[in-house]
Amino acid sequence: METLNHKEVINLLLQLATMLILARIFAEVARKFRQPAVVGEILAGIIIGPTILGNFFPEAQDYLFASHPMANIALDGFVQIAVVLLLFIAGLEVELQVVWNQGKNALKIALASMALPIIAGFVVAYAYPEFLGVNINDRIVASTFFGLAISITALAVVARILMDLNLFKTNTGLLIIAAAMIVDILGWIVFSVILSLSESGQEGLGVWPTIGLTLVFTFFMLTLGKGLINRTLPWVNKKLAWPGGLLSLSLAVCFLAASFTEFIGIHAIFGAFIIGVAFGDSEHLTEKAKEILHQFINNIFAPIFFVSIGLKVNFIEAFDPGIVGVVVIVGFLTKYFGAYLGSRFSGINRQESAMVGFGMSTRGSMDIILGLIALEYGLITDSLFIGLVILALLSSISSGPLMNWARQHKF
Repeated sequence: METLNHKEVINLLLQLATMLILARIFAEVARKFRQPAVVGEILAGIIIGPTILGNFFPEAQDYLFASHPMANIALDGFVQIAVVLLLFIAGLEVELQVVWNQGKNALKIALASMALPIIAGFVVAYAYPEFLGVNINDRIVASTFFGLAISITALAVVARILMDLNLFKTNTGLLIIAAAMIVDILGWIVFSVILSLSESGQEGLGVWPTIGLTLVFTFFMLTLGKGLINRTLPWVNKKLAWPGGLLSLSLAVCFLAASFTEFIGIHAIFGAFIIGVAFGDSEHLTEKAKEILHQFINNIFAPIFFVSIGLKVNFIEAFDPGIVGVVVIVGFLTKYFGAYLGSRFSGINRQESAMVGFGMSTRGSMDIILGLIALEYGLITDSLFIGLVILALLSSISSGPLMNWARQHKF
């Protein structure tokens, strides 16, 4: 088995140390301004990537991230693990009981908040593929991806905003959370199917076997699989060292599920997300155990992933104000009005519908993960990816104040 040599090990360790230190510094700065840590972590990546460090100190940037290809491959392995674990803890946030309790209203809001952005995004991307920067050779799939990318709601971010506004346990807050959970589940299923249809997608078992196995896997894990996990966890908590046994086995199952979906031609992150939903819905996975998993992943692996975003593209050279403007305007308006109309169709008053619209417009890490995978698959250009990142950041920053404004004003 090939191993890293002496210099490559040093380079890898320097990469990880640099990324973690700067991610922590800028995450703390972001928190000082009451912004999500992800904002600071992405900024840290832009600073040590080709955008800033590469422009002003190219030799230092080359030494850290371009001088040892084998170290970069090892770093990419860390990033792949990080994104799988991120989707696992995103799945832990989904509580199926909350979704059932909110019933038809949450489903109407979720579907409306996805349908309008997907349709509008597809039309814009399909009509102007070269301007927007989608792969013209994979036009239908790439255009569908763009619509889906601007339709996602960041469950973890909106949950934090609702907690900050003391809205989490209100009817409006629970409705937003339930709708966001449905969007997450549907979004990842649709995205996984899109990748399997893409000409640049991974090799799998063929389109229809892949789609069939994806649906079977999802149904099994959210029914029988969830029940099996619920029966096994008490034994794990009782017989194995806590929390070590629970952590190691839950992550092992996460990696197994991720490897299965990767094998059938669906991205590994989908398996991690669905297994996270199955684990998170168990009454035997305590809040303390969830908190340990969140702290472990959010403070070690997540920063590595978000810093790596800034290493992949030059945000100055690839920045296109036209593309960014279209992505931000289309993304904001279609998501807000989709959720707003879904709320109105559910019989909710205008003020609460506006709050739901702004809440469902929250983007975050999920959009960025979608965009990065699409970039790697050649579905979109650097400029469109930058537009999606900026949309995610702006919506994360603005949705809280907008929800608070809607709460204080009558419509």
